[in-house]
Amino acid sequence: MINVLWLQSGGCGGCTMSLLCADTPDFAGQLRAGGIHLLWHPALSLHSGHESLAVLEDCLAGRERLDVLCVEGALLRGPHGSGRFHLMAGTGEPMIRWVHRLAEVATHVAAVGSCAAWGGVSATGANATEACGLQYEDEQKGGLLGADFVARGGLPVINIAGCPTHPGWVLDTLMALAAGSLGADDLDPLQRPRFYADHLVHHGCARNEFYEFKASAERPSDLGCLMEHMGCKGTQAHADCNVRPWNGEGSCTRGGYACISCTEPGFQDPGHAFDQTPKLAGIPIGLPTDMPKAWFVALASLSKSATPKRVKSNATADHLVVAPAIRKTRR
Repeated sequence: MINVLWLQSGGCGGCTMSLLCADTPDFAGQLRAGGIHLLWHPALSLHSGHESLAVLEDCLAGRERLDVLCVEGALLRGPHGSGRFHLMAGTGEPMIRWVHRLAEVATHVAAVGSCAAWGGVSATGANATEACGLQYEDEQKGGLLGADFVARGGLPVINIAGCPTHPGWVLDTLMALAAGSLGADDLDPLQRPRFYADHLVHHGCARNEFYEFKASAERPSDLGCLMEHMGCKGTQAHADCNVRPWNGEGSCTRGGYACISCTEPGFQDPGHAFDQTPKLAGIPIGLPTDMPKAWFVALASLSKSATPKRVKSNATADHLVVAPAIRKTRR
C-alpha cells in the first residue's frame, strides 16, 4: 500500500473532476484494491484546516511515509519569483515552497495534468503569474524543481500529461508505482508513462476510414477527417484516447472536436486557432508523426483519387448519407 498526497496548485481542478469519472462504481474501493492510500486530497478528503496541515507536517517530519506526491495545476512563481500569487491557506507560505519541501521527502513525484507537467493553459500568453510545470516550462526542462531533480525513488517527475488527464492514466500510474513496476524505461523522453504516451490519438480513431481516403470534414458537424481543415492533431498527439475511450465510449474526435494535442508541451499556444489547420501551399504544416512531406503529398493525392463515393458523401455530412454496400464475404 502506497501513501499518496495530492495538492492542487494553479489550475481549474479539471484533472480531479476527470479522476472521479474513473470506470468504476466504487472509486474508493478501486484505490484500495490498487494498493493506493490517499493521505489527503483537497476535494476528496474530509480533513480540512489544521487537520490537513497536520498531514503535510507529518510527511515533512517523517512521521508519515510519503510515497507519491501528486501535484495538479501549474506552479505559480509570481510575482517576481516570490510565489505569493498562491499561498497555502492557513500558512501564509507560497505553495511553491510547500511543493519544494514535500518533493524532497517523497519517494516519487507526479505531475497530474499538463498544467503541472509543462505549465499548460495556466502559462498561456504573457504568463503574468510566472506559471510553470514541476520539471518543465513548456518543452524546456527546468520548471520549479529543476532539470536535475530526481525523487528518492530514483525517477524524475512523472508527467501524467493531458488537459484534463485521463482517469485511467492516473490510476494506472499509481497502481504501477504501488506494484513497484514503473521504472525509468517506462517513461518516454518527456517523462510520460509509455503505456499511454507510446500511442497516438489517431490510433483507434472512429474517423480513420475518412483519414485513409483524405475525405475531410469542412464544418464542425461533418463526419469526415478533421485533420486537413479542422485543426486535428491526432496523428501527432501522444495519447491512447481512442484506444481506451473516456467514460468507456467518448473522445474528442468521437464527439466531433479536433484533437488539440493537449498532452504535448506548448499545446495551449499553437499559433493558430484550434479549429483551423495551418497550411503551406495547400499542405498542412503539421504532418503525421514520422511521415516525410513527399510521402504525405503522394499518399494524399492517391487516396483522394481512389475515394469511394460513399466515403466522399458521408465526409461532408452530419449524418450517414450512404451506407456501406452489402457484399458476400465468404468464398
